Amino acid sequence: LKGIQTEDFVNYRLPNLFLISSICNWKCCIEQNLDVGICQNSSLASQPIIEVSNEQIFNYYINNPITKSIVIGGLEPFMQFEEVYDLIKYFRNNNCNDDVVIYTGYNEDEIKEQVNQLKEFSNIVIKFGRFVPNQKKHYDNVLGVELASLNQYGKRIS
Repeated sequence: LKGIQTEDFVNYRLPNLFLISSICNWKCCIEQNLDVGICQNSSLASQPIIEVSNEQIFNYYINNPITKSIVIGGLEPFMQFEEVYDLIKYFRNNNCNDDVVIYTGYNEDEIKEQVNQLKEFSNIVIKFGRFVPNQKKHYDNVLGVELASLNQYGKRIS
């Protein structure tokens, strides 16, 4: 991870533990011939990677009476799919069935296989879509927050 925010109230309708993934290929910027620096998360690339076990993440979450969901975002969580999958599995195996929200810049059709794998777990929400600059923000009913680009949307997959 690039970081952990133990209490976040911005990225989902419920208070959440926010996990900052550590890898990105900057597809949103590259495809649009934009400087990577335009990405709101570009500064995360220079942050050190921290090693945090699934057990530690679980304990941060379960011992906090405020958090009611887990959000994985930051850079590109689907570039660390095995780690994301294993974390969700750890939570489910430890009787935590709370919402897990994954923010991705991928479009739904680009990660069908991974989405299908995640459907084995209950209460999974994914925010799909690339960042496109200079668009009007819009409210997403699934996530309960405003998203930066019109093509972005939240979807409950299970």
